[in-house]
Amino acid sequence: MSTTAAARILVCDDDPQIVRALRVILREAGYEVIASESGEEALDRAAVRPPQAAILDLMLPGIDGVEVCRRLREWSDMPILVLSAADEEAEKVRALGLGADDYVVKPFAPGELLARVQAALRRAGPAGEEPVLRAGELALDLAAHRLTVGGAEVHLTPIEFDLLRALMRNRGRLLTHRKLLGEVWGPEYGDATGLLRTHIANLRAKIEGPGRAHSLIRTDSGIGYRFTG
Repeated sequence: MSTTAAARILVCDDDPQIVRALRVILREAGYEVIASESGEEALDRAAVRPPQAAILDLMLPGIDGVEVCRRLREWSDMPILVLSAADEEAEKVRALGLGADDYVVKPFAPGELLARVQAALRRAGPAGEEPVLRAGELALDLAAHRLTVGGAEVHLTPIEFDLLRALMRNRGRLLTHRKLLGEVWGPEYGDATGLLRTHIANLRAKIEGPGRAHSLIRTDSGIGYRFTG
């Protein structure tokens, strides 16, 4: 059994057959499942028994999956996977922008779904693992999802936080564009170098003060980035 097998996973879909299928797939893999069929029910159950990850259908009655994702992100950094149909591209993009970690297109293969859940939980890491990453004046508190620079808190978006965490955990190592995009956004974003470049620029502006002699995030032109702090 894997180290993530005891994780509690919130499942929300308005189709009872999909909920049953997800419950069977996840339980057989050793996970605890909190099942719900509406956004309101999912939020209520998550508040009572906080999960370690969530799988949300986008098109829910009442509060939709995008709004559920937004509300969960107000208090939790748990991995969130959204379920989408092929014609829900705009909603999928909205969910990712609000902090969802990955998406699975319906109909999904059980093996792919489990692989994505396991990958998301590995990236999140077990509770207490590497609670603070430090580099000079930077302190990235993984448990609190908080960055301070010289003791002052600096606000990061979820994407910026994940990028900095990946870079700091691999200090000095070159991370290719595809590696960073796959780890932060998912394998489907492997060619979105323009998106990555924009977020790296925003992250640099927040962690590097004026007059710094060298950049904390070095660009290897055409290949990727490495953290040199």
